[in-house]
Amino acid sequence: MDKHIRLVEFINAFRLGGGEVQFLELLRGLPRARYDIQVLALETTGPLLPAVRKLGLEPETFGLGPSFVHTRTLRQVVRLARWLRDQRVDLVHVHDFYTTLLAVPACRLAGVPVVVSRLDLAHWHERARHALLATATHAATHAIANADAVRRFLMEREWLPAEHITVIRNGLSLERFDARAASGLERPLPHVPEGAPIITLVANMTHEVKRQEDFLEALRLVRHRHPQVRGFLIGDGVRRPELEARARARGLSEGVHFLGHRMDVPAVLRRATLGVLCSRHEGLSNAVMEGMAAGLPMVVTDAGGNAELVADGQRGVVVPPVAPFKLAAAISRLLEAPGLARRMGLAGRAFVEAELSLERMVSAHDELFLRLMGRAGRTDTARRTAA
Repeated sequence: MDKHIRLVEFINAFRLGGGEVQFLELLRGLPRARYDIQVLALETTGPLLPAVRKLGLEPETFGLGPSFVHTRTLRQVVRLARWLRDQRVDLVHVHDFYTTLLAVPACRLAGVPVVVSRLDLAHWHERARHALLATATHAATHAIANADAVRRFLMEREWLPAEHITVIRNGLSLERFDARAASGLERPLPHVPEGAPIITLVANMTHEVKRQEDFLEALRLVRHRHPQVRGFLIGDGVRRPELEARARARGLSEGVHFLGHRMDVPAVLRRATLGVLCSRHEGLSNAVMEGMAAGLPMVVTDAGGNAELVADGQRGVVVPPVAPFKLAAAISRLLEAPGLARRMGLAGRAFVEAELSLERMVSAHDELFLRLMGRAGRTDTARRTAA
């Protein structure tokens, strides 16, 4: 019988983000009969840390220095390489920018294969940081893209060979999503008139790439024809005061509500009419996936993997980025055609069931890891995801 694969999963920290949630689901799902998993992190902080520990996994810390070229960081590369050899690690999987820059050279020193997950279009990085990330990705054994758009970006912008990239879409547990939706709200929602349409936008407020300002402008335009419409912005961050001031200046004090961070997003979405994501750049959005899981027709911008999820005219409507007039027109179209909106919402839910299950996501990682370890074809016939 083959020995267990000694797999390292390496992440920045255990925050509440889409990538971090996918990381946790992968830890839950990979079969322990095949993998001996060790978790590494730059920081052992964040609200998802207890869930990792509940799986019997105690993270080990490999922190960075003040900059990537700092002597402390270089020492950490050497330390990590030595640790990988001492622990006889078979494969390393990294999930973020800084873990990639730390782990790839360490793995090269230790002679350990390393897989890099690329989850967006590098839109957070200036040119020098993107060049570092591209160089590290080229030096890795393989790359995972979470959307076809990310795969194209790696091939066309970073010249990564197609055979070095595997597309694995994010996964979602509909069973847990539905249970959370049915469990009710953690705290009351703002009062809205009975029967008023509710439009949701789930996105952090730390960077303008999410373009909440376009949502606010579109909402202002929609309310000229549908004055009872209300907008719920779910998320928080340093830009929230600025966005709240913008809403007041646009006369939206009664039309939009800032809900902050919520742990009951599925329950909020269940009460909505449609969902919006109007980002300027994206990877594969968990917010769009959750909106579709809730049966909402989605209006999204043509950024990253959004159009792959929604498929214009099938599971919602796709509009250009930074185009609030077109965003408003798409929202109004769905509000005025409830039958069409319902069909799109049902199609979105069916797509999540068929194509975005956690089982499929975990299985795809498992198959890739086995292939890289030379064990292709030895997977168990039964696929399961731990509860």
